[in-house]
Amino acid sequence: SVGWQLLQTLELCQGVRARIVSVCSQGASLVWCEERPPLDAHLDVSKCAFRFCVCTRALEVGEQGVRLGAVRIVLHNSPEYQVLASPQHIFLVPATASFATTSKFLLIWHPEKATLTITAPSAGFVHSKLLRSSSESDFRRLLLGSVGLLSGLAPLDIRTSAVSNSGGLLLVSTKGAVNIVEPDGTQRHIFDLEGGPLAQGSPVQLKTFGSILACMLAGVLYLIDQNSGRLIEKKILSMKEVHFLESLGEEDSIQLLTQTGIYSFSFSKPEDSSSPEPCLVEMVFEEACRYYQRRSLSSSKLTVEKLKKGGVFQAPVALTAILQHSLHQKQKPARGLQDTYTKLLSTMSLELQSYRSLELLKTCVVYAPESEVESYCEELVEQEVSRILHSDIDKDNLAYLNSIFASFPSAAWKATRSCLQLQQNGDGLLVARATPEVWKKVLGGPQQEEMGQNGVVPLFELICASFLRFKPKWLPSFVELTQQYVSISWAYSSKEGPEGRVPLYKRALGVLARKNKRSEADDEMELELLLCSKRPKAVLQALHLLIHLKRWQRVVEVAEKFSKFSPLLNKEIFTTLLAEFAQHRELDPYLDTLWPLCPAELTASDILTVVLQHLPCSQEDPVPFSSEGNQLTVGLLKPLLQRVVQRPCVQDEMYSDALQSPIFPPPTPPRE
Repeated sequence: SVGWQLLQTLELCQGVRARIVSVCSQGASLVWCEERPPLDAHLDVSKCAFRFCVCTRALEVGEQGVRLGAVRIVLHNSPEYQVLASPQHIFLVPATASFATTSKFLLIWHPEKATLTITAPSAGFVHSKLLRSSSESDFRRLLLGSVGLLSGLAPLDIRTSAVSNSGGLLLVSTKGAVNIVEPDGTQRHIFDLEGGPLAQGSPVQLKTFGSILACMLAGVLYLIDQNSGRLIEKKILSMKEVHFLESLGEEDSIQLLTQTGIYSFSFSKPEDSSSPEPCLVEMVFEEACRYYQRRSLSSSKLTVEKLKKGGVFQAPVALTAILQHSLHQKQKPARGLQDTYTKLLSTMSLELQSYRSLELLKTCVVYAPESEVESYCEELVEQEVSRILHSDIDKDNLAYLNSIFASFPSAAWKATRSCLQLQQNGDGLLVARATPEVWKKVLGGPQQEEMGQNGVVPLFELICASFLRFKPKWLPSFVELTQQYVSISWAYSSKEGPEGRVPLYKRALGVLARKNKRSEADDEMELELLLCSKRPKAVLQALHLLIHLKRWQRVVEVAEKFSKFSPLLNKEIFTTLLAEFAQHRELDPYLDTLWPLCPAELTASDILTVVLQHLPCSQEDPVPFSSEGNQLTVGLLKPLLQRVVQRPCVQDEMYSDALQSPIFPPPTPPRE
């Protein structure tokens, strides 16, 4: 009855000319963004854009009234930001009128950890910096290491923003897309509002009630499941201007403040509806929309309503009829099914049974005691991995697989072994009995360059990372197995095949390079991956790596094994080792093994040329007998030169038959 009474006023800003543009409260602190106009009014536009400052002060309530603590600067020399508080973080959203080049990313400040995170919807997490001193709070210094990445990003498309009760930042774009940015910088799409691009003057209001997101747009109230993105209910209200009120402890209703009063709106329960439409049926139509849209030549967008009413696409209609028939069998008396669908139902019976068992398994996971959860999760992960490997692996499925491997690494490893049927045979060699379809899923699907920068990696890299974590010794054998499958299934250097892009051994090496800590075992793994590829460049790279590590016994073994693969590789290997032989005496104990590797086309003159080119430079005058004993002598080269001089000329042998033959033209010489 009395109304509001003013108890106290406090000056938040210290500067006389400062002006607050946005403010929020978090716990016992106030955070605000203030404008500090420059003293010189004739500065250019680019400098004037960075005249804002983000500050914070503690709010202390005592007997004498409210008192403000000291001002602490979070960010200075920054563009204009709208500050929004969650329980643990402060989100800094660029104002619409701010400088264009800085409106491509969001900032997230964590007061307890004193860190500032840069994130962009198109790129995900970009950078995080610990703010130790006031000099590090400078906006330009903060962006110094990320300018190259940020300059190529698209500008933010934000119509409305609000903080959810889970601590994430809800964003609505001008096209009607609702997304949530988590405090760690990751972004997730929730829902698309109907009607396409939003009208310029229509306000959008957001509020979360438990896991329900309420969205008010042009007199239409949308209730959306925040976790699944499913539309629960859509209501048209008689008033267009409403305000959501806090409803503490009541997550099944919404309080609305309007010009005529306060109203309570209760959620409709699905079981109260007379004719419920199962979520699974709705998912079938949504999946069918995506499927037909990808294959459609028309530019018009296909919606679920058009799909249901059109009558052109019979596949989703038939599938939903079968699903509704099977789902209602255990709940209510079975409804009649058309005769045309009966045969399809018998064909799908195994898939339907598998679906029911999967749903039952999920229920067991939810209600199982803690001791049994792990075994249920392993079974669930194996079924999910197997299901995805037997379906089309698009970007969504690949992102889902990445989350499975990240959340349940051990279970995902067991599922991978089971799906690929990986095991060791009697000789200790790794064998895989996976079907060609599964191999194509492992090696195909979206590649790294198609996935963007959201941290999603292709399936082959996921499996390689599992090998490195749980069974590192098997990784080279696995790469060798995949190469054998590729050579059978795709033509050499085919662009459609995985080897036509980045070789598999290089992709495995990329996974190895991403390990946080490097060890001697990783160096050995790099060698094995290079050698298992059997590619000339990779073999030579491994050889140079072994020479750098001075593992001469292994150098000779590799040379002896791979010189038999091709004459060109043989020549490269022998020339490399001959150059090493000229520089030091480490290979002297292995000369009896090395000299037989000399290619047939190398002459004594070629050998001496290589040796003379790689002799070490001496600072002193050469003497006949060095005290160091590491000089190359003719005696060491004599066995090799004798071998080269005494063997018959290769060209004489090759063309001897042709020269004696009376046939013209002579036959083609045999090739090795």
